[in-house]
Amino acid sequence: MARIILVGGGSSSGKTYVTTQVIRNIGEENVTRVTLDDYYKDQTTIDIEDRKKVNYDHPKAFDWPLLREQIRNLKEGKAIDKPVYDFTIHNRKKGTERIVPKKIVVVEGIMALVDKKLRDIGDMKIFISASRERRLLRRIIRDRKERERDFEGIVVQYFSTVQPMFEEIIAPSSNYADVIVNNDGRKNLAIDVLTCVFRRELEKASLGESQERAMDEEFSEKNLTDAFQL
Repeated sequence: MARIILVGGGSSSGKTYVTTQVIRNIGEENVTRVTLDDYYKDQTTIDIEDRKKVNYDHPKAFDWPLLREQIRNLKEGKAIDKPVYDFTIHNRKKGTERIVPKKIVVVEGIMALVDKKLRDIGDMKIFISASRERRLLRRIIRDRKERERDFEGIVVQYFSTVQPMFEEIIAPSSNYADVIVNNDGRKNLAIDVLTCVFRRELEKASLGESQERAMDEEFSEKNLTDAFQL
């Protein structure tokens, strides 16, 4: 059974960069990567101009049933046919991509820790943190180079939906993380720390260890009874 590592964080916090470096450190032959971006809803029936108006930083923009089903299948060792999203047309491409699970499956995206049912499937939950200023600069560079977006559109989208949704939905999801790492610049230990975490998960996958659900002793029945006893 594969180990599922969920990697969340704000847009352009460096999730892809950090996980790519970590995967190289532990061996690409051991890891399958899945990005939540490919699970934006199919919008074939929607006009291109209307697609541009969709809030892509809200949970409603994602196809959660399909995502959960396919991640469960990967965890059970089953291959999937994953949709492929094209940001230039705000829609899925016509074909799918065959994905075969390895010992570790990394599920990475802004909403990776938002959905409870997805969190329950995960074995390790990680949140990548970065400042608002750093994320904005990274997003401008990325969207100009990779997604053919104009500067004005990038800035308008960032302040109208990206940052508000980060504060309302994505940032609070860090409360569910097992590990939070800062990625505000090149000189940090995020990659080193997560390499250790991934290696431990790889060991668990090799040994066939099941998902751990440790009881929080701080709020055990005994402690609460003693605290509120009159």
